[in-house]
Amino acid sequence: MRSNSKPQSPAQPSVNIKLILISAFFLLFLLLVFSTTSSTRQQQEPSPSSSISESHIANSTTACPSLPLTPSCTKTPPSLANALIHYATTNITPQQTFKEISVSARVLEKKAPCNFLVFGLGHDSLMWAALNHGGRTVFLEEDKAWIEQVKQKLAGLESYHVEYDTKVHQADALLETGMKEECKVVSDPRSSDCELALKGFPSEIYEIEWDLIMVDAPTGFHDDAPGRMNAIYTAGLIARNRAEGESDVFVHDVNRVVEDKFSKAFLCEGYLREQQGLLRHFTIPSHRARSGRPFCP
Repeated sequence: MRSNSKPQSPAQPSVNIKLILISAFFLLFLLLVFSTTSSTRQQQEPSPSSSISESHIANSTTACPSLPLTPSCTKTPPSLANALIHYATTNITPQQTFKEISVSARVLEKKAPCNFLVFGLGHDSLMWAALNHGGRTVFLEEDKAWIEQVKQKLAGLESYHVEYDTKVHQADALLETGMKEECKVVSDPRSSDCELALKGFPSEIYEIEWDLIMVDAPTGFHDDAPGRMNAIYTAGLIARNRAEGESDVFVHDVNRVVEDKFSKAFLCEGYLREQQGLLRHFTIPSHRARSGRPFCP
């Protein structure tokens, strides 16, 4: 299974994901129209003490929001429209299977609009941004040329170039490093003494509290490729370091040794909520909100 970036490793089994995605987006749009139209009708019914003129004035001065939709404002949100057009006109489909995507989509359905951090920029990026309509979805990508290529087609995606210094063949040594006491201390990754903490991201990556984090990069599919060891550890540290609440962290390609071992060690089997295909879903609570909480439950 390749990463969430350029095609570099064997493809997923042949599944007509494009048709499923288009249908899902369309059904989502219809549900939004139906549910919000129904609720808006109830909200707009005047109470016995309200006059017709007051109701008319209230309706005429209310701005037309992007979401929720109203009977007089039923335009498709731009992010959803762009995703529909993109996936309807390309033969390239997202890297995850329908069942794997559904795991993250269910969480987004509850939390969106929210802050969503994605390690990797790929063919599924527009889908994630659309599912988080109204929220902030940020992509971290190691390949500068690929970022420019994607921007030419999908200029609206927010992405940043990042660098990874470690390679897959260093995984065993880094796993041992991660067992040291300094790697169990919860803090801002920029001030961490742990060798696994990534410190070179744009400052706002550390300052935003991320509700969802998806680790689907760097590439990590051969010994000399950048591995996901540091990305997985840092995702867990960012989640633990939030002031309160919890973060949902997803790791893709857990059939591979690095993704399997590092997700279990640093996102913790005790925080594992679900595995579907090659995707694992962890829910990690704030460790700052409760002093003395162990690194893993």
